[in-house]
Amino acid sequence: MSDKVFQLIAGYQQYDWGKIGSTSAVAQFSAHSDPTVKINENEPYAELWMGTHPKVPSKSKTNQKTLNELISEKPETMLGNGIISQYKSTSEIPFLFKVLSIKKVLSIQAHPDKSLAKILRAQDPANYPDDNHKPEMAIAVTDFEGFCGFKPLEELAEELKTLPEFLAIVGKETADNFINNIKPNVENGSQEDIENRKLLQSIFSKVMNATDAEIETQAKLLIERAQNHPADFARKELPELLIRLNEQFPNDVGLFCGGLMLNHCTLQSGEAIFLKAKDPHAYISGDIIECMAASDNVVRAGFTPKFKDVKNLVSMLTYSYDPVEDQKMKPEEFARSSGSGKSTLYNPPIDEFAVLETTFTNSVGTRHFEGVDGPSIIITTKGNGFIVGDNVRIKAEPGFVFFVAPNTSIDLETDDSSFTTYRAFSEPTI
Repeated sequence: MSDKVFQLIAGYQQYDWGKIGSTSAVAQFSAHSDPTVKINENEPYAELWMGTHPKVPSKSKTNQKTLNELISEKPETMLGNGIISQYKSTSEIPFLFKVLSIKKVLSIQAHPDKSLAKILRAQDPANYPDDNHKPEMAIAVTDFEGFCGFKPLEELAEELKTLPEFLAIVGKETADNFINNIKPNVENGSQEDIENRKLLQSIFSKVMNATDAEIETQAKLLIERAQNHPADFARKELPELLIRLNEQFPNDVGLFCGGLMLNHCTLQSGEAIFLKAKDPHAYISGDIIECMAASDNVVRAGFTPKFKDVKNLVSMLTYSYDPVEDQKMKPEEFARSSGSGKSTLYNPPIDEFAVLETTFTNSVGTRHFEGVDGPSIIITTKGNGFIVGDNVRIKAEPGFVFFVAPNTSIDLETDDSSFTTYRAFSEPTI
């Protein structure tokens, strides 16, 4: 067995929003890579976790040791001195890599930055188990939809004018102040932008602090409007979306703080979106590859029976109102690869991770990758091939997960044009 290139068994999570049984990519991948996994066709399979997070650490397929244990035995080999120096750990990688299979909407949520994460964990470790931030990136494997960030302010103003239910929750005084004082087309970070964000916060705070009775009354009326008067909504897809979300979470505050206030985002397979810490978002449907800083901190707003921390949520958000297109990742070429196939780099503006997608649609054969200066985890999502490196050649099939140590060159080999892999990696930046 190589200690630089080896297969992992990744654990899964069964949350209520996951796809059911064999319809879930998470279930398919788990069962195919680990013969001991038996899929229950009546249960949801939501997330596949790949990494060293203590909640569900990955294990070596060969000896069943956790990846944390293996790294602890040879930290310089497994992490590299640069990663050890930057992240002050000799047992964990800086990112958490996931596959998500989404049947119904996740909670509307945001994640704290590093300084707030430390405070929340100290105050409430049961609800905030990590002291790290959680910026994250989602890459669509199938067609995907979600909420990402607040809508343009002019659109929110128009909704307050045309949707009485939204106005009733916010209140006329707060709504009028918002409508009359927002400034369009301002420079990011300017005084006008700061004032815009305060006005947006005032609207969001009213929604999040409304009573359950107020939300229930106005939600029923909002859904009646969506069913009977869809033309009242500025976006033609919104009535159907609200009706669908209401079937999953009847009369929920998420209809307002999510459906009316957040951008509705759709991604085609291969498109990606980056979500900064303190930006509200929620996934609605689809299968995605997700990568994030190694944290499990979530501050929730709606569409959830779980703990909602309204006070911290309202105070922590950035209240950015950028268009959806500005949040989509711009794919880049990856210069350290060559040969058959194509490699696309998704490189978010943070230190902890980047993700590399490799496909062989146009030319099967061998694609070579020079070593990267940090740890990597690779998952095959489609097709069949091999991963070759450090004198080993291992089958790569859907759901098979691999660890690659720093500065280790590898090849992906295939005669299958559907062969697709995703690789998350971290390199030191200091």
